[in-house]
Amino acid sequence: MTKNLPSSEYPAVVLKAGREKPVRQRHPWIFSGAISAIAPAASDGEVVDVCDAQGAFLARGYLNRRSQIQVRLLTWDSAERIDADFWRRRVQAALAMRATLPEVQGCTALRLINAESDFLPGLTVDRFGDFLVLQAGTLAIDQRKHTLADLLLAETGAQGVIERSDMAVRRLEGLAPASGLLTGKAAAGVIEVVEDGLIFRVDLLHGQKTGFYSDQRANRRRVAAYCAGQRILNAFSYTGAFAVHALRAGGAHVTNLDTSIEALTLAEANLQRNGFDPDVVAENIAGDVFTVLRDWESEPDRVYDVVILDPPKFAQNQTAVERALRGYKEINRLALRRLRPGGILATFSCSGLVSAELFQKVVFGAAIDAGRAVQVLEGLRQSADHPVAITFPEGEYLKGLIVRVTT
Repeated sequence: MTKNLPSSEYPAVVLKAGREKPVRQRHPWIFSGAISAIAPAASDGEVVDVCDAQGAFLARGYLNRRSQIQVRLLTWDSAERIDADFWRRRVQAALAMRATLPEVQGCTALRLINAESDFLPGLTVDRFGDFLVLQAGTLAIDQRKHTLADLLLAETGAQGVIERSDMAVRRLEGLAPASGLLTGKAAAGVIEVVEDGLIFRVDLLHGQKTGFYSDQRANRRRVAAYCAGQRILNAFSYTGAFAVHALRAGGAHVTNLDTSIEALTLAEANLQRNGFDPDVVAENIAGDVFTVLRDWESEPDRVYDVVILDPPKFAQNQTAVERALRGYKEINRLALRRLRPGGILATFSCSGLVSAELFQKVVFGAAIDAGRAVQVLEGLRQSADHPVAITFPEGEYLKGLIVRVTT
């Protein structure tokens, strides 16, 4: 069906009858199954008007026929044009929110733009000191990334904008991974950032994702509050941010466990940079966390007061959810077995397809299988510079629990 498409400055996308409710409720995604017709002249990446089955305007967004999410919405105001001023206003609004956000004051590592939840679908930008790291998650943002990088440089006063668009979601948009300098000056190797008065070294070009997990900032504070005088296992430790916070709070000793020797080396450097002697207060173990914890099942004396589990995303798509749930259950079972009575487990999932309610059920199942009695002390979520638009619950990807093992 291509006839009777509404006339507008922008090509039209017409929805099937009865499929307009999510758009009216300002959810930013339109899936292919909801669409009746697309103007033949509309190019992928182009701005389009979304209309109901009768041709009435609903919203405006950008198109990609190659994606299952064929339109991502930018505005519900028919008078708002998607031009240079639009992008500038949205960027300025995101920056202004962070400028007054209590949680990030004094921190030089933070998220500046959080994609759909900052009403800029597909665009993620993190700040690390004088440099920005941009991820283009959609075709339309990829087409505009150089213009957006110049805008970001002008608005933030940063020295350079580096691209780290190497996430799996780009394949769903028909895009290959991309990385490198977009504009300005390139970071010379590893740089340093400040979080809550602690200093962390960040590899912007080669680190995981954008280089440092600022979404865990608030949670590092909360977990550290349980660590004074304790022996701590920091599993999936990456570059040791949880460990540094724990030791600053008075932790007695930390074991960092990760598959990456490079990450563990950087974790050791972060300990030293903050005045901790790794030979005295820490040990680094390189290995698969599942394998190591299973091996420790035969070592009953290998117990801790606090265990931190911050694994990578286990569920990349819906078909992987069941396997991910089994993985979360097993790793939590193994961790619970390593805790003394009265010990604390801080456990996380960054899989957006696993809800907080489902994750708590998984931890419940792990506790049953581990034969441990557990109390939930706190529920955790991503830091405030990673906001969640109330119309986009999918944006709440990080969830966690602090639980106490009673017996």
